[in-house]
Amino acid sequence: MEWLETCRKVYNYALRERKDWVNSRKCSINACSLQSESIIPADALYPNYYRQKKALTEAKKTNPGLKAVHSQVLQDVIGRVDAAFAAMKQRGHGFPRFKKFGQFKSFLFPQVDNDAIVESQIKLPKLGKVAINLHRPIPEGFRVKTARIVRKASGWYVALAIQADVSVPEPMPHGHALGIDVGLEYFLSTSEGEQVKRPRFFNQLHRKLKLLQRRLKNKEKGSSNRRKLNRKIGRVHEKIAHCRSDFHFKLAHHLCDHAGMIFVEDLDFRVMAKGMSGQHTLDAGLGQFVNQILPWVCWKRDVYYGKVDPNGTSQECPDCGAVVKKDLSVRGHHCAECGSTKPRDVASGQVIRSRGLSAAVGYAAKENVCGDGLAGALPSQVSLKQKLES
Repeated sequence: MEWLETCRKVYNYALRERKDWVNSRKCSINACSLQSESIIPADALYPNYYRQKKALTEAKKTNPGLKAVHSQVLQDVIGRVDAAFAAMKQRGHGFPRFKKFGQFKSFLFPQVDNDAIVESQIKLPKLGKVAINLHRPIPEGFRVKTARIVRKASGWYVALAIQADVSVPEPMPHGHALGIDVGLEYFLSTSEGEQVKRPRFFNQLHRKLKLLQRRLKNKEKGSSNRRKLNRKIGRVHEKIAHCRSDFHFKLAHHLCDHAGMIFVEDLDFRVMAKGMSGQHTLDAGLGQFVNQILPWVCWKRDVYYGKVDPNGTSQECPDCGAVVKKDLSVRGHHCAECGSTKPRDVASGQVIRSRGLSAAVGYAAKENVCGDGLAGALPSQVSLKQKLES
């Protein structure tokens, strides 16, 4: 816990240093802020990753608390600040925020000995041997690269990153195709007519969570009773997250059992999370399922995974291609051209499948012409959309 607090303070200091430098360059020439103004010499260089790492060495001479933490752990904290600023510029994320007490949840050992794990113990730099519950042994041929110590409501965890000199090619389009339309009335609807009801993970434990949070407001800040109650609330949130993740993985494996190709819409679920149904979208975890768990399970099960253009998938007839306008209140598809009648989400899934097959045919042809699909040649790991645009 002391290491986490030291890392949090280093993170906040590095962030404040960068923020002050930026604010000192934003002041108008003819006026200053009435509240406060950061005054830094004009010739002062921007405190980037390397300068802040070098400043850590000097800070240890005046702050003995920094010496208790491993040097590479503190350097990784500076790297997290730098990564937050890079994400702000490149991916449009918001300005990095300061970490409050207890908000810093993990720290990383960038280098760990390959023989650090012996039976039920792991040897960590400066911490020595720590007893662990090893969930599964390290496979042969893999080397342990990094170890991240994570603090959760249920306890402490060690997440190991292992590496092997093996390259696994991405799955090529093959087998039975399946189109998937996700939503809130049904969690997903497939092109085969299967519809899965949306589970309400939050509602199952909402009453218990509400009672605990109501008791929390009467606890004094910083007291041991407040910390105990916060741990109980954290365990409830963790149980909700575990139930959601378990449902997602089981559903992803179920879909891979019946398909060789799976196609979904290329949606931005962050926009859905900000609307009137935002709470239900976050509770269902649509973004986690479509963008993280399903692609991972497909890659692991050798199932081709692709995304298609989401525009007009629910306004197009899957049988004749005619445009059938309908708003969200209309839950059925009725085509006046060919007489097709089916559930709206199933029809959308069939349109997604047709679009995915059209894209997959061009993808497979391009791979074979370039020789990427032949033995000994590995396709580059880029998205289907980038493949088609190139």
